Parts: sequence; structure tokens; C-alpha cells
Amino acid sequence: MKVKTKDKLGKNKPLPSSKITKVEEENLFAFIPNRKKPLLRNKTIVVGCGRLGASIANKGNKDGKNVLVVDNNKNAFDLLDDTFSGYTIVGDVLDYKTLENAYITSAKEIIITTGNDNINIFLALLCRNIYQVPNIYVRLDDPNMSVLLENKDIEIILPFKLSFDMLESIRMKGGNK
Repeated sequence: MKVKTKDKLGKNKPLPSSKITKVEEENLFAFIPNRKKPLLRNKTIVVGCGRLGASIANKGNKDGKNVLVVDNNKNAFDLLDDTFSGYTIVGDVLDYKTLENAYITSAKEIIITTGNDNINIFLALLCRNIYQVPNIYVRLDDPNMSVLLENKDIEIILPFKLSFDMLESIRMKGGNK
């Protein structure tokens, strides 16, 4: 059944075709976030500016990377080199506004080095599942917590394991003798 409308003279006329061209469809749905063109992912975000985070940020900066460091303590940035030319943000990474101010949507990689394993795990999963950050590295102090990130395409750094492996390597070579 065709629906008809009346023109100015009272005559019935068919409704215009409801076919939408491909170009019109793309313009129609352009406002939907998933349909936007992907941003250039060129930032390295370091979360936590302790000894490890500051060292990673300083090295990335020297290597010419676009580095942004986030910490909830402004005094933590004192560990950065005087020549550090990246960006620093004071804020709580559990607040999505802090992450968005850190341009999380254009991060090529995020390196999570806070002293709290629970925050590190939560943030790693958030970056993987919500922001789709391609490369995620997370430091965990408790090796047992790494089970929460298995099969998530997240690289886990365990200082305990690194120290143990290094000690074993030194011992295998004969130590100081």
C-alpha cells in the first residue's frame, strides 16, 4: 500500500522516495562517536611519576616521543629531568576527565606505574576496553594479581620477577668470582 499526500490543489501525490544515498547516510550518522575518523595515535602517556615512571618519561622524551605524565602529586614531577619537554598533568587517573585531558584517545601507548596494583589493573582494563589504547604496559608489585590481566593483550611488568631472573642470571655466571 502506497501512502499518498495531497498537493496544494487537493490531488493525491506519492511521498518522496525514502532511499538514502551512501553519502547522505555517512553525513546522517557522522555525529556518532564510533563513526568518526580515528585520531592520530602518537602520544605516550606515563601514569605515575615515581622513580620508574619518571625514568620512562625522561627516556621517551630524549628519544623524541610525545610524552605526557600524569600523577596526583605535583611534587612527583620533580623527578623529571630539567630538560624534560613533555607535558605533565596533576590529577586522579580514576577520574575520566583527567584521562581525557591527557588525550587518552590519541595515545599510542600507556605505561601505568603507580604504586597501587588495584588502580593499575583497573586503569589497564579501562584503557583496553573503553579507550582501545593499542599498547598497554602495567607494573604490578604482586605477581598473583597478574592473573586478572591474562589474555587481555596487556603487557605486565613484575619487578619481583625481573629481580629474581637477574639474580639467577648472575648466579649462573658464577657471581663475583
